[in-house]
Amino acid sequence: MLTLYSIPVSLYCAKLRIVLRAKDVAWEEVPPPGGYGSDEYKTVVPSGNLPALRDGDLLITDSEAIAEYLNEKYPDPALLGPTPAARAQERDRGRFHDTRLEPALRQVFPYMPGRAIAPDGFLAAQSAQIQARLDQLGRMLPDDAGARLSLGDCGFPITLDWLESLVPLMGLDVTVPSTVQTYRARVEAHPPVSAELADYNPKLAAFLGT
Repeated sequence: MLTLYSIPVSLYCAKLRIVLRAKDVAWEEVPPPGGYGSDEYKTVVPSGNLPALRDGDLLITDSEAIAEYLNEKYPDPALLGPTPAARAQERDRGRFHDTRLEPALRQVFPYMPGRAIAPDGFLAAQSAQIQARLDQLGRMLPDDAGARLSLGDCGFPITLDWLESLVPLMGLDVTVPSTVQTYRARVEAHPPVSAELADYNPKLAAFLGT
């Protein structure tokens, strides 16, 4: 059985659970021994990354590499398009999430309520950056984005749920463009995504105290 090292509210762990649900494969989910970042965990996963996937003797520690591996090992249903252009576009969308949108949002995490106080002007500046990324996403989405679930879509539902929670909690000045709202609704209608969100959202609310 596949073993997924994860913690409950990790965005990237949730992203991979959507892939696992879409593939309808069984997996065992375990917390990192000793806790995330611990020396004990690094004896199991040398990089210390979360998520990490073990499949027999194989260990993979990058979320995109894990997703691609699962898509190749369990080809039905395919989570990448039927043509090189479609696959490239879906990968492009997924990389945008991982390297542009999610990191912009993650910058505010240290200043969530109960943590450090944000420097003057930081949240306003970060709101502008998040808004810019959302606007870019809205312009790059094809008309049918999200109609078929792909690897490029699996990170967005979780990140957008975090954003939806943090906007009122932290006073972020961010508005999700209508094109992104339409895309989000399409993606969340897929059963693997809706099932993950039903399990994930109460954990997120508990973590944030909302």
